[in-house]
Amino acid sequence: MLEITKKKDNLRVGKLQTKKGEINTPFFMPIATKGAVKNIIPQELLEIGAEIVLGNTYHLWLHPGDELIARAGDLHKFMNWNKPILTDSGGFQVFSLGARAKGRHGKSGVKIIDEGVQFIDHESGKKYFLTPEKSIEIQLNLGSDIIMVLDECTPDPCTRKEMEESVERTIEWARRCKRYFESKTKDKEGGKRPLLFAIVQGGNYKDIREKCAKELVEIGFDGYAVGGMVPIEELDEVVKWVVPFLPEDKPRYVMGIGRPEEIVRLVNLGIDMFDCVIPTREGRHGRLFLRKGDISDANFYETININNEKYKEDFTPVDAHCDCLLCKNYTRAYLRHLFAVKEPLALRLASIHNLKFYLDLMKDLRKID
Repeated sequence: MLEITKKKDNLRVGKLQTKKGEINTPFFMPIATKGAVKNIIPQELLEIGAEIVLGNTYHLWLHPGDELIARAGDLHKFMNWNKPILTDSGGFQVFSLGARAKGRHGKSGVKIIDEGVQFIDHESGKKYFLTPEKSIEIQLNLGSDIIMVLDECTPDPCTRKEMEESVERTIEWARRCKRYFESKTKDKEGGKRPLLFAIVQGGNYKDIREKCAKELVEIGFDGYAVGGMVPIEELDEVVKWVVPFLPEDKPRYVMGIGRPEEIVRLVNLGIDMFDCVIPTREGRHGRLFLRKGDISDANFYETININNEKYKEDFTPVDAHCDCLLCKNYTRAYLRHLFAVKEPLALRLASIHNLKFYLDLMKDLRKID
């Protein structure tokens, strides 16, 4: 579980114990959506300091299937990653990919009932039905170290009545997830059992967020996430509402965030865990993160677009202060050339650099007096 070793105001530094090993908190999770971090092999993730990755339940269920992965040993063995893995519940993708299914197949097929959610695979058009119990079953088959409960992802904006009904369903689904999880893991000792995290919903309604947090804590989970679609400028306020209701000795996770300055702010509000596609997605487009100063400074980093003409004859490292594979061995001019000729190596080098930037940022955030 979570051992807090240092604290400064709301910022917490500690160690989270999982069945696959210890993770230093606060931490950032590279996204291994379909069982791979795009363009990067597991050995390279280890070299830049990754301690955990995030897999996507929705995608792995559809392709190649959780039962196939279970026959391979589990997701760790399947992708050759011997450190912890967090898997989401699949709920967010069910709702977010509905529009894509509608565009391709004429209807999204997303239908929510108390039992679960029906949806159409945005690629094949095949119908699926995901229940809280099924989500947990899939994640157990994947061998996840941290399992997320199934929640309802409400759109923004959302009326108060819609949000109240959604949160009631989220709480009930969390209760069902825990009941099923315990029935399947009751024979496993604490150190061999995955961790189960609940997700606090409620949009930008303060009292609904508080109600959701309190009821989930009463049910009891190994960790708690702040979920939901809220404007990024309102996220800090939402976190301030929720954190006081969460146990001090349990990890706190803000899902899908974010940019470096957002992570710094949220760590200082007491958040321990983060994931986001930004470092690898930006890297694939030639946008690179560079440190400029101490994280206490407002402008502690900058971004450059290596595709710009001015880097054509720039024979300096991308970041002289970085020791990643890219910065130790290649110049800005070379990387720009790779992007210009659409050489896949460009995507790999830029992604490694950006993830190293994020992982180094987390290391610096853990250095408190």
